[in-house]
Amino acid sequence: MEDFQKMVVLIDADNTQLNKLEEVLHEISTYGRIIVKKAYGNFTKPQLHRWEDKIKSLAIKAEQQFDYVAGKNTTDIAMVIDAMDMLHTGMYDAAVLVSSDSDFTPLAVRLKESGMYVIGVGEKKTPEAFCNACDDFIYLEYLTSGKEKPVQQEKETKAAPSKKKKASAASSSATAPDADINEIHALLRIAYQRFEEDDDDYVNISSAGIYIKRVKPEFSPLAYGYNKLSELIKDFPQLYEIKRDGNKKSSGYSYRCIGR
Repeated sequence: MEDFQKMVVLIDADNTQLNKLEEVLHEISTYGRIIVKKAYGNFTKPQLHRWEDKIKSLAIKAEQQFDYVAGKNTTDIAMVIDAMDMLHTGMYDAAVLVSSDSDFTPLAVRLKESGMYVIGVGEKKTPEAFCNACDDFIYLEYLTSGKEKPVQQEKETKAAPSKKKKASAASSSATAPDADINEIHALLRIAYQRFEEDDDDYVNISSAGIYIKRVKPEFSPLAYGYNKLSELIKDFPQLYEIKRDGNKKSSGYSYRCIGR
């Protein structure tokens, strides 16, 4: 996991879920220290009236943007201007863009080109271009408060074999119905072929996970019914062998491919 020291979180209030805001900050905090939190929107609008109490309690700075002309993206422009100003200060090492709006794709590309680590947060409806413009993309549907009780899935999805261990954080509505696990198997095989192996021809699962996130920023084991990538791999013994790492240079588990 990355350990950033100066992260900035910019929230498009028009295109995110208020009820997931606290969970977003909890998740982003696993990447490092957040030093700037801003939410952009016209908070005088009826649809944003509930934001006041939440952003106060979470110590998020509200950037009020009045609509000069109906239907124009004043909020988006203000958020982009702030992001570019922050970029040119050279102070920040990571930027988090909380929105499902594809209009932020060029911003993500520009920030990434300048060396900043870019994390996107949005709903599953977020266009693929925006997801791929980020180093990492987090779907709101996969975030839970930890207070919610896990929901048992009533039926299997095509992404998972029978009797597998379901992710405790994922509900049936969070599991992506179109998640193609064959793509993940293909990426795991590429990682196995390209990454450094140990003396027994095993590859560290964490290294493979980093590679998959680079290729597919929106990847999450939760989409396939697992808490961790290692759990997914363990559930396909016909394709992989897995072992716990026992040396000082690595931790967790390693795997090797044995099937097609």
